[in-house]
Amino acid sequence: MLTLENLNVVMDGSALTGSLSLAPGRRVAVLGPSGAGKSTLLDVIAGFRLLDSGAVGWSGKDLTQLPPDKRPVSILFQDGNLFPHLTVFRNLLLALKPNGRRASQEDQVRIEGALKRVGLAGMSGRTPGTLSGGQQSRAALARVMLQGRPIILLDEPFSALGPALKAEMLALVREVAGSLGALVVMVTHAPADARRFAEDVVLVAEGKVHLPVATAAFFANPPEAYRDYVGTSQA
Repeated sequence: MLTLENLNVVMDGSALTGSLSLAPGRRVAVLGPSGAGKSTLLDVIAGFRLLDSGAVGWSGKDLTQLPPDKRPVSILFQDGNLFPHLTVFRNLLLALKPNGRRASQEDQVRIEGALKRVGLAGMSGRTPGTLSGGQQSRAALARVMLQGRPIILLDEPFSALGPALKAEMLALVREVAGSLGALVVMVTHAPADARRFAEDVVLVAEGKVHLPVATAAFFANPPEAYRDYVGTSQA
């Protein structure tokens, strides 16, 4: 269980507060206005931003003061966060050997297997700049697969993709997360993506992280803060 207890984060003169618990294996969408603190929430979970007060925990372990590399978290950003000067193979090897040591035969098999699973077989020698946006997203997802961590954070990684490719990537994330039994927390501005992908919705609005609500129930009766954000026609 991922727990956020009495979190308080100061953001440009305002504060983000709240408490919640998210179960392993769930798919959760984080919705809310721009600047409300959605990405800040992910940063807190990942360890990129420390709480001013409160606590972050996972399966009974306190993560509050742990640095990002010591947390059971993988994160996909909008740009995929691939090193442009490294081949896809070398980028993925960092998931297995962050210290840069040489790949073993087992490493090679695992990396090629991950690339095949995300539809990039035969592309391990390419650099990110020679890949399409969708292919870069697939490579970044293969890295997450190799890390095998129980929490996956998505900070709008597929926002630049077209609707069909975005739907395909979300289906692939669902498959990968399911195989890992991972909790997925996805920031999105698109209600359709939340409806398609998430089992629960967490609203971040007016300085507060709200409690999770089942996706169908959330959209059947959206909170007033969400209706004010998207407008009645889209809620």
